[in-house]
Amino acid sequence: MTSSGKGPLPPYSNIDPARAAAKLGPPIDTVRFAKAAAFAAKGREDLAKRGYAPDGAKRLRRFSTWEVCRYLIPVAPAHLRRVLKAHPDLPQGIGEGNSKWFTLAEVLALRDHFAAEGAADREYRPWRPEGLDAKIVAVANFKGGVGKTSTCAHLAMSAALDGYKVLVIDLDSQGSMTSIMGGKVDDEWMTAFPLLAKDYARAVEAENRVREAGGRAPIPLDETLRAASGIAARDVIQPTHWPNIDLIGAQLNLYWAEFQVPVWRMALRSWPLWDALTNALGGEGILGEYDLVFLDTPPALGYLTINALAASDILLVPLGASFLEFDSTGRFFDMLYSTFASIEDGENAARRRDDLPEMRFEWDAVRAIITRFDAGQQADLANVVQAYFGDLMTAYRQEFTAMIGQAGEQVNGIYEADYREFNRETYVRGRETFDRTWAEVKEVILGAWWRDQKMEANDG
Repeated sequence: MTSSGKGPLPPYSNIDPARAAAKLGPPIDTVRFAKAAAFAAKGREDLAKRGYAPDGAKRLRRFSTWEVCRYLIPVAPAHLRRVLKAHPDLPQGIGEGNSKWFTLAEVLALRDHFAAEGAADREYRPWRPEGLDAKIVAVANFKGGVGKTSTCAHLAMSAALDGYKVLVIDLDSQGSMTSIMGGKVDDEWMTAFPLLAKDYARAVEAENRVREAGGRAPIPLDETLRAASGIAARDVIQPTHWPNIDLIGAQLNLYWAEFQVPVWRMALRSWPLWDALTNALGGEGILGEYDLVFLDTPPALGYLTINALAASDILLVPLGASFLEFDSTGRFFDMLYSTFASIEDGENAARRRDDLPEMRFEWDAVRAIITRFDAGQQADLANVVQAYFGDLMTAYRQEFTAMIGQAGEQVNGIYEADYREFNRETYVRGRETFDRTWAEVKEVILGAWWRDQKMEANDG
């Protein structure tokens, strides 16, 4: 049918209600949600295993001599071959001649050798000051689809390839980061949940000692809290297919923390809920066992995100170069201010009454990162975003390439993709997207460590 000779009608015109009703099927009840969830779980497992080994376990690919010498260790290929020939005790890789392939664990061993025996003016291992804690980097924005998890995962992988020992903590109950890292999480007891519960339980135990001395009734500890009291942070950390990346994973039940934390807070108003993750990492020596900790947060400013932000030294905020994402990120910053300023005001009012020093939240640095950038379509808007956010922005805009999309479909990071599946130029361009982002973030991390080191030396 046409519209008065002016061409076909739009597809939303002249829809027959009776025919539409016939296509509806019977009303949907809650049981149908369970069926949909079961089908999705099977599909999710199938899709997640694309890029996994036949037994369902993820394994990190090997790296060629070309990759090792171009990206991982600053040595010429010919020199690497000479060193391997002279030191048969070193990892020799597999393959023949110029086509040697090495596991990342072997690359790390080679790094150690060159750090001890190589040229004094080369950086074979990344700088990290002795005696200082790991730096904690939170990646957050309450808008979904901005590349938050992808950015966090690739930064963790970049750091690992650079030689750092990394802990990744997935605080998003959707568990996307856990899937990327090949984690296995059966229930909430293998997530960050028991760490939050344990912190509350300790606060209750301390409060109950005060109550007992004053002859008041104690706050009860239920079975969940008693169980959490016996769980250490190391109990929920699992290795991954990366030899120098460990994981605290997530799954759907982690979302219950968003309901349980405010209930605990109502029972004990003095509990500083925002410090629970900080206490778990700092109080059990975890920060001395890693170089960097990356926190992937939910797309909401809930209690898990508040814990991540309070624990972090550096905050990264991914956003796309669109008006809606710019507007949403501005509101995110506004909510950060409102939330943390409110906590500071409430805490400091009590501290002033008790003649205690005031507290304040502080971060080494905050950076917004433009992700999924299309220079041909988004340059003008990206320049506007850059102008308004100013020094909070990274200089590099993370471009989207076909390689990134293909890796995402296989639940892999681009560093896990074998460059032989692309032409070398495509691989180099796709990898550069995250290498340059890592370069800027690494510069921030090193600057923060350097400043900490100087302050510690001056205090000493």
